[in-house]
Amino acid sequence: MPIVTIQVTREGTQPGTDSVTADEKAQLIKGVSHLLRDVLNKPVEATFVVIEEVEKENWGWGGLPVDEYRKQRALK
Repeated sequence: MPIVTIQVTREGTQPGTDSVTADEKAQLIKGVSHLLRDVLNKPVEATFVVIEEVEKENWGWGGLPVDEYRKQRALK
């Protein structure tokens, strides 16, 4: 019984959204479940997928808050 946790920053991927959409979450769940089936022969019905959305101010990257890291990376 595999359990997969996916952590993403809470921000929209489409204009007007501020989080991952239900459709995007459904695609992630399906894709991860099928990947485990195809690679490890784990049954889809026995796979659990948890999606955690983390506020951007709680996400660090390269020693910086994610927004600051992205700004600096864009300048390079």
